[in-house]
Order: sequence, then structure tokens, then C-alpha cells
Amino acid sequence: MDNRLDALFTRKEGGILNVYFTAGHPELESTPKIILALEKNGVDLIELGMPYSDPMADGPTIQDSSQKALANGMTVDKLFSQVAEVRKTSEVPLIVMGYLNQMIQYGKEKFLSRAAEVGIDGLIIPDLPMELFEKNYKEQFDKYSIRKTFLITPETSEERIKKISSLSKGFIYMVSKSSITGSSSEITDSQTSYFQRIKNLNLSNPKLIGFGIHDKSTYQTACENSNGAIIGSAFIRALENGQTDIENAVADFIRSIR
Repeated sequence: MDNRLDALFTRKEGGILNVYFTAGHPELESTPKIILALEKNGVDLIELGMPYSDPMADGPTIQDSSQKALANGMTVDKLFSQVAEVRKTSEVPLIVMGYLNQMIQYGKEKFLSRAAEVGIDGLIIPDLPMELFEKNYKEQFDKYSIRKTFLITPETSEERIKKISSLSKGFIYMVSKSSITGSSSEITDSQTSYFQRIKNLNLSNPKLIGFGIHDKSTYQTACENSNGAIIGSAFIRALENGQTDIENAVADFIRSIR
């Protein structure tokens, strides 16, 4: 089964822009419009957040968007149907970020089967430990050609990073610092040192840097130290400011980054 993530990293080695937003926000039916607008403006990869009532890694901006999306009526089934609609006209790589309890409640096999059916290429499940994934989930992920992305932080040991690399298909998510999402400070020397340390491991997987990437400067620094960057909170704020005109809000934001 072909995977759009694999194809992306085969044809493009650097400068990859992955944009995250919460499905069902700012309006329930915004999701397909935002995906298509991002694709039109040259975004390489799109990460859809499955809104969750108790997110562990997310800062206030994403938590707030998640609560609004849930209030709007967003569900896992609704997200799947929106992706299926988008896939009628779009081949942009799509990954979904959510939490293990959402997959378990839906049913592991059913979730992965439906994700593959509608055209989702990968999953980020921050609270699915590497050991549990290898033992109980990897076989099904491979069966449905769904790529599992793991997160690493400045505190992740070299041994663990190499193990993650051996299990990963898709890309490794380099968390830029030990914090929640949404920071808007500049990248520090210690962060750059961490990026270089990971670069020197010569891992076989592509690496994208996220958490705190919010403008052209931080995007460029991330691209200099990895295959690309992930931007979430800054984009969600831009959407909220321009929610009456999604197309222009998306175009203006991407223009400010690249």
C-alpha cells in the first residue's frame, strides 16, 4: 500500500513545512477548507489534531481550540468523514495527532482500518509508549500502512533515540525543548546544540522540529538543523484572527513563514 508520507520524504529532503491545526476548529466544517487552503499554499504535510478533553502535551492555544472543537461537535467519526471528503480532490500527506484512549475507545483495529480507508498516512500518539507500540500495535500499523511518529526531547537518551529510529516509519518528531506547545521565544544555543547532537547520530529517519516554531526565523533555524519544521499554535491563532476568511488567513500565514 503506497504511503504519501514516504513519497514526500523520498522526493524532498529539506525545507518541509508541516502545519498542525485542531480538526473542527474554528468551526465544525472548517477542516476540509483549511486542508485545501494549506495545500494550495504549498504546505508539504498537514497534521490534524483529534480534539481531546485532557491533552497532555498541548499548551493553552491548542487546549482551547480542542475544547471549542468538542463543543462544535467534532468526533473521531466526523474527522474520518471529513478526510474522506478531502481525499476526493487532494493527495497532500495527512497525519493525525491524538491520544491512546481515543484509539482504544474506538477500537484499535477499527480505528486503523478506517484511517487507512479514508486516506490518513500517519499517526502521532504521544502517550503510546515505544515498548507498548512494539508489542501490541506495530503489526496492525504495518498491516494498514499507517506510519507511527514518535516524539523525542532533549532528555531522550541516545540509546532510546536509536531504538525509536529502528521502529519508526515516517519521521521522528523532535520536540525542541521540554515544555508544552505554544512557546513563542527564539531558539536558544542549547536547543541548537541539541539539534546538532541529533543530526550527528545520522539516523535513517527524516526529522521534523516542533514546539515553539512560530515565525520565519524559527522555521529557518529548524530547517537548517533537520528536514523541516512543525507549526501549530501560531497557525491556530492566525486562524482565529481570520476565521471569517480562511483562505486569506492561511495564505497570509504561510507567506509570513516562507
